[in-house]
Amino acid sequence: MEITFDNYSIAPIHVKDAWRICDFVVANEAYLKDDFPETLKENATPTLAELFVAKKEKQFLKKEGFLFTVKENTNRTVVGLIYVKELHKRKGRGELAYCMGYQYAGKGIMTKALQNIMDWSFTTAGLDRLQIVVHESNAASIRIAHKLNFEFITILQKEHRRYNGEVVDMLLYERNKA
Repeated sequence: MEITFDNYSIAPIHVKDAWRICDFVVANEAYLKDDFPETLKENATPTLAELFVAKKEKQFLKKEGFLFTVKENTNRTVVGLIYVKELHKRKGRGELAYCMGYQYAGKGIMTKALQNIMDWSFTTAGLDRLQIVVHESNAASIRIAHKLNFEFITILQKEHRRYNGEVVDMLLYERNKA
């Protein structure tokens, strides 16, 4: 499966992506460290990235979680990642977690990519509700949630541990299939 839009494509994680993902997280370390500390740690070297990709491929096949790469089509550079995760918490629900490289931010790429993944999640994955969990300081993600018609639900107390160990509150947004 590959979804193409503009000059970008979205595809499930693949073993060939390990080096590209390592390059992506290393190049965007400062940009990703607060919201994706585990992804950053698990992809800090090519060897770690290979282990990460192998684990995420298995999860995808078992339908335990879905990790997609967003690539620029000309040179196949990874420009972002999209997770559909937390599927085990409540049947029919998943959380969208996403990150974009700093040089691609603000261009509408992630909004279009997420719209495609939402369609896939509601049809192919069979989910009926998606969530976005975001820190109040992440204005870009909050704008995306609003553009994609997610509704603010509540503040989740002490929900996320940042790279420096700080535990922070997060905002919960939801959107139903209908």
